[in-house]
Amino acid sequence: MSSTATARQIVPEITVSHSASPMKIVVVGHVDHGKSTLVGRILNETGALPEGKVEYLKEVCEKRGMPFEWAFVMDALQAERDQGITIDTAQIRFKSEARPYVIIDAPGHKEFLKNMVSGAASAEAAVLVIDAHEGVQEQSRRHGYLLHLLGLRQIAVAVNKMDLVNFDQVRFEEVKAEIVAYLNSIGVEPTHVIPVAARSGANISTSSSDTPWYTGPSVLGALDGFIPAKPATDLALRLPVQDVYKFDERRIIAGRIESGRLKVGDTLVFSPSGKVAKIATIETWGNSLASVSAGAGQSVGITLDEQIFVERGNVASLEHHVPHLSHSVKARVFWLGRGPLKVGSRYKLKLATAEHVVEVTAIERVIDVEDLANHQGSEVARNAVAEVVFRGKSPIAHDSFVDNPRLGRFVLVEGYDIVGGGVIAETPPEERLQNRSTHITVVPHKVDAETRAIANGHRGGVVWLTGLSGAGKSTIAMEVERQLFLKGWQVTVLDGDNVRNGLCADLGFSSADRTENIRRVGQVANLLAEAGMVVVTSFISPFRSDREKVRAIDPDAFHEIHIATDLAECERRDPKGLYKKARAGEIADFTGITSPYEPPELPELILSTRERSVDESVADLLRYIESTFSLTAREQANGWGL
Repeated sequence: MSSTATARQIVPEITVSHSASPMKIVVVGHVDHGKSTLVGRILNETGALPEGKVEYLKEVCEKRGMPFEWAFVMDALQAERDQGITIDTAQIRFKSEARPYVIIDAPGHKEFLKNMVSGAASAEAAVLVIDAHEGVQEQSRRHGYLLHLLGLRQIAVAVNKMDLVNFDQVRFEEVKAEIVAYLNSIGVEPTHVIPVAARSGANISTSSSDTPWYTGPSVLGALDGFIPAKPATDLALRLPVQDVYKFDERRIIAGRIESGRLKVGDTLVFSPSGKVAKIATIETWGNSLASVSAGAGQSVGITLDEQIFVERGNVASLEHHVPHLSHSVKARVFWLGRGPLKVGSRYKLKLATAEHVVEVTAIERVIDVEDLANHQGSEVARNAVAEVVFRGKSPIAHDSFVDNPRLGRFVLVEGYDIVGGGVIAETPPEERLQNRSTHITVVPHKVDAETRAIANGHRGGVVWLTGLSGAGKSTIAMEVERQLFLKGWQVTVLDGDNVRNGLCADLGFSSADRTENIRRVGQVANLLAEAGMVVVTSFISPFRSDREKVRAIDPDAFHEIHIATDLAECERRDPKGLYKKARAGEIADFTGITSPYEPPELPELILSTRERSVDESVADLLRYIESTFSLTAREQANGWGL
């Protein structure tokens, strides 16, 4: 008989007819402390094994000349039985009178820690098995700590093999005191500590006469006392934005509702931007009838009652239940990379549909895969588990894994490879950013834009010059500022190099840093424009999406001017010698050489400086600004007549 066929016969596939969702329980413990025996007994006590299954297993054992063990119910793979250890996770369904269950039997042997972690990650509660004779082993403590790392708060301890110590209460109390003290020291309060003899079934489903001194529940009773995880629909609304589609006049925001519910008329907050709008309609695919509500697990498209800038990676929530926002997150990571994870290393953290470039700022604790030792370190080896602090340039919208697993799990990517995964721990309150939509009140100005425009003789706005290095942006911007100032205009220039000496001095030139650079400048430029100034900016701003974000702050005030000088001409000029350095490999991520430039698709004005003088380009831009921002004589007269 093949090992596959044998496995199919030994591992039961049981269909439970029950209206409730099954609770997932993970069973862990030191090797040979009786985990699989405990699980096998539970299946037998609950009638989960098909009729004749025990007899079949006994026959198999007899043919092999070995005593029958309940552990063989779980040790389904031929290789596992030959080695005498469990080397993979297995899931078996059963039900008690209270509800259905899925038991995840996770490996305890140190070589198979990875499988243990993957099994426990999806569990709602845990059973930690300890041998009454051997007592609490170092690996028992480490498994307890791993359950803590994975955020499990419901843990029952089964002190197994009580028959080997003659059901001695004193010995039980010694083991109980030791494991409870340890679990308490790491912030875990075990729900119950139960004396068990899995081989005979003592205290598995009912109280045993062998332990008259024990008054607590049986193992099944403890399981039934665990509180099931909330259904996804009962959690706070989390709708990660997958994409934004434009149809005629509509902008449909599409995504999958990971948790919670939404309905037409709900006020949504989009994190991390803090933008707020109400749901106007809910669009669903393959349904001709308009929907008024939707819940977790559904993929939907929504339209809003006003046009705000929303992009992939934003997370929609209800205004009083927003996710945490922080630049730093403390996470529990399982590392899979070929090289070690180190302090100072940068990775891409993918959380729902968002991607964040993060840096490892601290490694607080490491559990090594070789010996399961718990220690501090400056790096994390492959297959080790660690508590790590990441810091991103932009705020990260997230939940703790315990509160909402849908926005508490992430993967780490290096290049194109997934190098790790993990869960987010509780974010310390001092690290959290307040959500602007609910914690900040905008204070209105007492001088409105119209009054400022009348006083200045022109409107305020942002004139955004974009183009390659050497195209002539700064030269044109500074001369336009001078000419407008001489005419009495309220005008200023924000230049890339000048801004990086102060406002953005902490940023580099990676894609993430450039995005943050433009975000900051866009906000400052719009504040100045609201004050009535014409703000001329001079930035390469290579990414179209970054410029669109600035436009979205106030679309009517934003004017994109493409200084469309080709790369060959810019490189020929090379006024700062940057192209030469980039070609020599001295400058990384240089736009036009090793980093792309995305020209505007529909700029308000295109200026090519290849065959035109600076004065001609300045004159063209001045004409555009004056015709766009100047008030007419009628507007001036009407204004002064108010």
